[in-house]
Amino acid sequence: MNIAVWLQRMAAADAGRPALFLGQEPVADYSGFHARAASVAGWLQMQGVQPGDRVGIFMKNCPDYLITLYGIWYAGAAAVPINAKLHGKEAEFILQNSGANLVFTSPGRTEAVDGTAAEVRCVDIAGAEYAEAMQAVPVSGPAFRAPGDLAWLFYTSGTTGRPKGVMITHRMLMTMAIAYFADVDQVSAEDHALYAAPMSHGAGIYAIQHVLAGARHVCPVSGGFDEAEIFDLAAHFGRVHMFAAPTMVTRMTSQAKRLGRSGEGLRTVVYAGGPMYAADIVEAEEHFGPKFVQVYGQGECPMAITALPRHDVQDRNHPRWRERLASVGRAQSAVEVRIGTPAGEFLPVGSHGEIMVRGDAVMPGYWNNPEATAKTLVDGWLMTGDMGVLDADGYLTLQDRSKDMIITGGSNVYPREVEEVLLLHPQVREVSVVGRSHADWGEEVVAFVVGDAREAELDDLCNSRIARFKRPKAYIRIETLPKNNYGKVLKTELRKMV
Repeated sequence: MNIAVWLQRMAAADAGRPALFLGQEPVADYSGFHARAASVAGWLQMQGVQPGDRVGIFMKNCPDYLITLYGIWYAGAAAVPINAKLHGKEAEFILQNSGANLVFTSPGRTEAVDGTAAEVRCVDIAGAEYAEAMQAVPVSGPAFRAPGDLAWLFYTSGTTGRPKGVMITHRMLMTMAIAYFADVDQVSAEDHALYAAPMSHGAGIYAIQHVLAGARHVCPVSGGFDEAEIFDLAAHFGRVHMFAAPTMVTRMTSQAKRLGRSGEGLRTVVYAGGPMYAADIVEAEEHFGPKFVQVYGQGECPMAITALPRHDVQDRNHPRWRERLASVGRAQSAVEVRIGTPAGEFLPVGSHGEIMVRGDAVMPGYWNNPEATAKTLVDGWLMTGDMGVLDADGYLTLQDRSKDMIITGGSNVYPREVEEVLLLHPQVREVSVVGRSHADWGEEVVAFVVGDAREAELDDLCNSRIARFKRPKAYIRIETLPKNNYGKVLKTELRKMV
């Protein structure tokens, strides 16, 4: 089944229900949302787009993002969302690798990509061609697609080389959405999905279950993340759900305290996409209240590996509350999660190893990349490349990417364990730990620190909480940590610096 059928059904069931907003201004109800998507699909078919073709979206967050996304699906094509913060050359690689010959763009992004890929046709949503698409004869409904057909071609962030195209099928998206209701949160027609994180990533994927529930979709006028704007929109609409990277959560907490804002109107903040340190989520929960849910996923299993529900985040009476808070929760209903060796052999409960995932939310492979697919999918299991440990209750604690683990004197050091300790110091705002080559020990631990803490105080803190061999041998002060467009720290860049 085509995932876009859910929009068609909602438009038929409750046509006048408000659907799309730009800031506080209504743009379309569900009938209008459906009609515009159907017209985009009709126009795409007039341009020769066939079921299975790939169509790019290189846009800032806006209501037309959802209209074009569903228009692509109505036509039976696969969407190739591209982060609007990427350079034109990076977007060019994605468009060429995916085989897309048409891309929808927003003002400012058209110039970035136009001309870099001459064979790709750019359609600016502020231009005449898009206005023509809005007036095209609409299709009657979404084209039939089989569950295993491609719906979304997601390109990894590419921190260690060219990004790979993850094939996300209609079945994967449906599985993710249904598991969300079972394991993450409930959504009602009175809720509002607020898109402050890039819609090319988790925020856009989460539109699906909000369409199914008939919720409202709100795009900030800024087209991105602005703390004050988020607080204003949440207070205006109420019952607001949003997806946020951990760095966004910490910024929201800091700004809320500075501005005297309580987060009125925020109902659920799902945080994912990188490590959320225990000290940061405790501070956020203490300020905003029980609004936080953690999800662990990858592009290869989008938003669907584990979940830590709000009860576990706030339940301070549980004797293992802090341990659970430092975890990423338990396996979602649609997948199995195990810990194994790099060869895919299962390890006992409590063992440290690579996180393995199996289920209907796991990708069938990488786009036109059988070598990478064979390395990542082993006997039906997704080898995530993330290291972790499962406890007897099924809670998964992430350690680091396998490539980030530090081996010093034959002993393993997981950077996150050291980072968690250093962040307990009140004058450490951010920290990232990497390994540095050492003639005698192989590697030594080095910490990049944003903040004003003294080295002696950091040493004392480490010595009081972790083994001495894990203590950083050097503290490097840095104004800001290098990050990619999704807010993940680029440890590859830090390694170059040391």
